[in-house]
Amino acid sequence: MPDDNIDILSSMDGFIEKIQHLKGVMLGVSLSGLILAPFAIGISLYLTMHPRFLLLLEQEDDFGLILIVLLVGILVTSGIWLIVGLIQFSSLNKWNNRYCNYLKRKENIDKTISSAYHLDEE
Repeated sequence: MPDDNIDILSSMDGFIEKIQHLKGVMLGVSLSGLILAPFAIGISLYLTMHPRFLLLLEQEDDFGLILIVLLVGILVTSGIWLIVGLIQFSSLNKWNNRYCNYLKRKENIDKTISSAYHLDEE
């Protein structure tokens, strides 16, 4: 039975370490949402507020309609991307804090067990 517990604990530690490595990728995705989404929103808003944009819409019927649909799609998608990036970034910060606390507690428990059973004397 103790071997099963050790296998389970080492498997859990390995799983947590893999998630910790994936955190870097998730952080990159989160930061891209926080940087690129506002950039896309800004460009879309600049285009829609530009004085020649209204002239373009009046001159080109089908193209103007397609352009409006595309710009609205960009605004909605970028807004969602920005919100998801903020949520993901917050989640990663919470995960990192919990992981650091886990490592500290694990180290303290290991020290306590080692000193209680005099394993540190070897």
